[in-house]
Amino acid sequence: MRALAAEEDLTRAAVAATVGLTRATVSTLVDELLAAGLLEERGAHRPGTVGRPGTVLALPATGPAGIGAEIGVDHLAACVVDLRGEVRCRTASPAANRGRPAPAVLAELADLIARVTRDAAATDLRPVGVTVAVPGLVGRDRGTVLRAPNLGWEDVPVAAPGPLPTVVDNEANLGALAELWLGGHDRLADFVHVSAEIGIGAALVVEGRLFRGARGFAGELGHVPVRPDGPPCSCGARGCLETFAGERALLRAAGVATAAELRSAAAAGSAAAVRALEQAGEALGIALSGAVNLLDPQAVVVGGPLADLAPWLLPGARRELADRVTDRRWRPQDVVTSRLGRDGVLRGAAYSAVRAVLDDPAAWIHAAAERDRTA
Repeated sequence: MRALAAEEDLTRAAVAATVGLTRATVSTLVDELLAAGLLEERGAHRPGTVGRPGTVLALPATGPAGIGAEIGVDHLAACVVDLRGEVRCRTASPAANRGRPAPAVLAELADLIARVTRDAAATDLRPVGVTVAVPGLVGRDRGTVLRAPNLGWEDVPVAAPGPLPTVVDNEANLGALAELWLGGHDRLADFVHVSAEIGIGAALVVEGRLFRGARGFAGELGHVPVRPDGPPCSCGARGCLETFAGERALLRAAGVATAAELRSAAAAGSAAAVRALEQAGEALGIALSGAVNLLDPQAVVVGGPLADLAPWLLPGARRELADRVTDRRWRPQDVVTSRLGRDGVLRGAAYSAVRAVLDDPAAWIHAAAERDRTA
């Protein structure tokens, strides 16, 4: 299943060569997956060589799916993706969530989740789980937001009992997983993913796996100090990256009210907007240089709303990295912009929910058989 998720147009023989099993074993497993609706056949593969053509296998557009939900400071969103990671339905609504009572936010989010669940059922998709992305520190074992300063939340339970298993995770982590699984990066297995909205978050992928740290809080790049004598930060410290490159700081420095206005002003050549983004990029580069020197990643991937500002933000960041990274082989092109943009977090949340089927298809087949037996 993972081999077919990673590469298109594989035949049984190609799968056998990829995973190291015999053709007979793979053929037996494929037949079982076809019967369970976890694979489909898409016609003959004709590579132009002598011999009988094989049948191309693919993940289906129906069957198991994942629901992703996102709680932002100024919006809520939900979507459903299929086993291929393709978004099949999506809904979003603006919402001023800073300081808003958590029950009201979660009730509105539940309505969005219910809406996409109904839409999924109409296309023969069966959601297997829900993952909720939040901008803060998360206790994943309890499904609780431990601290989200930009929402004003502390110890807020998010994963309420329901018909589907629900996981809560940090938005930066889910954005990084989206880059790993869906970003289209060739052989990129070690990278730092950085994104920002109101705050700035980062996540670390090491050898193809998300690095969470001993307590699950790795990646708080926004609270790395870049100027210790700088302005106070919402976390209680001073001079954190967020105070120079977070959305509030950027809008104030550029003299605009919204992120859309900031991008428009920069595109129009506004000196204040361009300078604000240059300075934010420099601060970002200072913070990232420590991560690059410590971890030696293949690349830094800039995603989320930051990707929209990359033309003005990244030059300063790249200059600081070039000056501060000790490995002289580090190149400006090692800082790349996400192709997923603002949807990365939401898609990562949804795909993480359905990845359980790719990771253990036998368990899903068994559970489906049990549901059918007891129905």
